[in-house]
Amino acid sequence: MSAVRPGTGIERTVRAMFADAGVRGWLHVADLHRPSARVTIDADEPAPAGSLYKVPLMAAFCRLADAGAIDPRRRVTLRPADHVPGPTGISLLRDPVSVSLRDLVVLMMTISDNTAGDTVLRHVGTPAVDELCRDLGMPDTHILGGAARTLAQLVKETGARSLDDAEARLWDNDTAIPAGVYNPVSKASSTPADMARLLHAIWTNQAASAESCAFMREVMGRQVWGHRLASGFPQDDVTVSGKTGTFGAMRHEAGVVEFADGNTYTAVVFTHAARADRRLPRADAVIGMAARAAVEELSGIHRA
Repeated sequence: MSAVRPGTGIERTVRAMFADAGVRGWLHVADLHRPSARVTIDADEPAPAGSLYKVPLMAAFCRLADAGAIDPRRRVTLRPADHVPGPTGISLLRDPVSVSLRDLVVLMMTISDNTAGDTVLRHVGTPAVDELCRDLGMPDTHILGGAARTLAQLVKETGARSLDDAEARLWDNDTAIPAGVYNPVSKASSTPADMARLLHAIWTNQAASAESCAFMREVMGRQVWGHRLASGFPQDDVTVSGKTGTFGAMRHEAGVVEFADGNTYTAVVFTHAARADRRLPRADAVIGMAARAAVEELSGIHRA
């Protein structure tokens, strides 16, 4: 099967799902072993990536470790003054902690720890991530300064007094959001197509060494969030590995769905909700629903 053409039944079905959930959606779902077999919706259009920037950062870290340019066991001490705001992990701790760079990668991927992510980024450097993206054919992925840069830009673009104030404005349906807030140019950004290329490279041992790619797959398989992509594949014999990304009204996930029979699919879904509420369960769930519909179109698997 080649790429599903625009205007086909599956595209109309997925667009209807997005509309029913109150979101605008971007999607790229492909057969891992036959990447030309894919379903796409606006998959080359850049959008703010939120914490999805941590996936290319992880891959760049692994490449440097493979080359001996970074010691994954190097320990760093993080104090409260070093923290990047975030809802999980080290960002919440009140005392200094000492942890290896490799374990910081695990934290930034499994629980999306912002302090862990920005600490890894300081050691890896944006040039190394940019080089990885060029090598893997990801021209529309730019991480800039990671979470710290994105949050600082949010305060600036909203004209807020603080990050708390800026986020309160994002979640207020009665507040007009400045157009620049969701402009991908000024913050970490990517496209579903770029993220799909990266996932394909990780699952086929092309992103780094075979050992490092196995580490990346294991880490992504341990992500704790199951309310987005994984919600569309609740069967015990289906493995879903992924990374979520959230920025204001935007909710994303990039992951890989593996069936017991060996069929495997990269699945990347970006969404932007019409409403600004902090919690929109249908906006989360449609990520799994849309990915499942696309996978079923490609595989012919229709499970209850």
